[in-house]
Amino acid sequence: MCKQVQFGALLPQARAHGWGLAQLIAATGCGAQCRLCRPYLRTMLRDNVIVFHALLPADPALDNM
Repeated sequence: MCKQVQFGALLPQARAHGWGLAQLIAATGCGAQCRLCRPYLRTMLRDNVIVFHALLPADPALDNM
């Protein structure tokens, strides 16, 4: 969940609009503030996963998006 929006609601939007991570951030604001959810958003988009059972490491490369 990011900005009170569940990943289950974000993934269908991303798929419908053909968004990558940068477009999802720009359109929804999710991932733009604290950036802690960015690894989860990236994994969600890549693997169609909306439930995470482990902590994902931060990705410093994503901080420049």
